Amino acid sequence: MATRTKRNGKSSRPSAKPKRKQALKPRKDVPSAISLLKSDHREVEHLFSQFEAATSSARKRAIVQKICDALTVHTTIEEDIFYPPARAALKRAGEDLMDEAEVEHEGIKWRIDILKRMKPEDDLYDAEVKVLSEYVKHHVKEEERELFPKLRISAFDNAGVGEKLAAGKEKMTGKPVKVEPSLLERGIEALVGPSPGTI
Repeated sequence: MATRTKRNGKSSRPSAKPKRKQALKPRKDVPSAISLLKSDHREVEHLFSQFEAATSSARKRAIVQKICDALTVHTTIEEDIFYPPARAALKRAGEDLMDEAEVEHEGIKWRIDILKRMKPEDDLYDAEVKVLSEYVKHHVKEEERELFPKLRISAFDNAGVGEKLAAGKEKMTGKPVKVEPSLLERGIEALVGPSPGTI
């Protein structure tokens, strides 16, 4: 086999075997797609509840910023990563549901844009937040009662799409996405304390 001489004078041999790409191992520390999206829903519902209890302008502004940021991340990863495989899995049976979800996202994004330009002291600020909350509640209800159950009985890759959603969310937020403990795990932890390594 011929040797090559590099510019620095050292010889090198061509590699006999091309390097193989390593297969990505599935992550076990991220939730399924449906679990991740439902967790996002609960987070935003909690933020809307905090807004309702807030009294100062500064507190309202801070909460609305969190709501807008959370919804922006959620709608982006849902549209880019979740909706295409969901549409493919449901085919024609889910066409109307998926079309409606995308139109609802447009309404949510439009409301977010309005709120970002407003101040808590502006007339109708609280009303805008309330209307956004109602849009989100309607959207969540349809996803959780209609879309998610249909996906669970389809060929939808819940775990694989969950990994992609988690990666997209981590990229947008800079924060890791982890599996939330199940209700059973939380109950056991409440009775006996956290498991070693979780403190």
